[in-house]
Amino acid sequence: MMSNLVQDHLRRATGPIETARGLPNLFYTDGEGYAHEVDRVFRNGWFCIGFAKDVPEPGTAHPVTFLGMPMLMVRDNEGVLRVFENVCRHRGMILVEESGPVGSVIQCPYHAWCYGLDGALRGMPHVGGPGINNDPRIDRTELGLNEIRSAVFMDAVFVDRSGTAPDFDAYVAPLRRRWADFAERPLHHSGADSSFTLELATNWKLAVENYCESYHLPFVHPSLNQYSRLEDHYHIMEDGFSGQGTNVYAPVLDGTGREFGTFEGLPEKWDKAAEYTALYPNLLLGVHKDHTFAILIEPLGPDRCREHVEIYYADPSSLGGQFADLRAHNTEQWRNVFVEDVGVVEGMQRGRQAIGFDGGKFSPVMDAPTHAFHRWVAEKLLG
Repeated sequence: MMSNLVQDHLRRATGPIETARGLPNLFYTDGEGYAHEVDRVFRNGWFCIGFAKDVPEPGTAHPVTFLGMPMLMVRDNEGVLRVFENVCRHRGMILVEESGPVGSVIQCPYHAWCYGLDGALRGMPHVGGPGINNDPRIDRTELGLNEIRSAVFMDAVFVDRSGTAPDFDAYVAPLRRRWADFAERPLHHSGADSSFTLELATNWKLAVENYCESYHLPFVHPSLNQYSRLEDHYHIMEDGFSGQGTNVYAPVLDGTGREFGTFEGLPEKWDKAAEYTALYPNLLLGVHKDHTFAILIEPLGPDRCREHVEIYYADPSSLGGQFADLRAHNTEQWRNVFVEDVGVVEGMQRGRQAIGFDGGKFSPVMDAPTHAFHRWVAEKLLG
């Protein structure tokens, strides 16, 4: 149970930005606060666990352990991505340990119970004795894999562990409307050269909070600020997400003038514009005329998290060998930007050990996207 003092502090985070304070230290440093947050924020609504690219064809599977929960992404025979608990219904054995093809069935490595790609129990070898693969006392129709409600948006895979969250379409509708120019487009991933992972000694929320705002740009990202200055940025705040945009996206990848192919038929505004939003709770997205990226934030405890970064291209021609050096350069540029943030989010985490810190003061002009995230989390925690 949260104390009245903590509840009062959370309510202050939901107030107007002029008088609000940030979330209390408890939810950045304390195991009990972290457990409450996992229950209220992650197990009570939609959150991101992975990427559809990792199950590219029917008969492929990709295990995910997220917040200790073993899950399995599977592409079924119809090409539909499903998510199941990665657990055999017999004795609770983990079914799949490594990503890759599983064929037409998922077989438990312990007693060889087999499940179809739709999760139905298909076989129970020797269950009734040697050579007897059935038993009238066991109803196999009740023992299919536990399927988890799931959905895909811009290749990111979301789940609802509660089973009672609003429809996914309602959850993602505000961002889908804002990014109608991108949301339904095919995205093209080139493999290992467009993926990387960062380990951070910080609470997951601080990674989200930092991503939401451009206030830190001149001080933390000096090279980026040379062409995308603070004054070129604007705030984004809508239901369920917040972030920032820029009107001067114009990166130079090499000196030859080569460029990646762009999305066809984009409105003129995207010639220079780019936008970066945090889709609450744990997915960070960026859109540009020639590529997008997604950062899945994986909480690992009150003071640790992992960032899984995936870069996608607008035009499949950008995946060819003639663009390999440009892709490598693009990946390295983004890695450098995100690494520049590590010191500040880890510094804020250490600062959360200060007993007198009251959650911090928001700038009404510069911190509105971050305050919107604090307000959303506080409302979830208050229930």
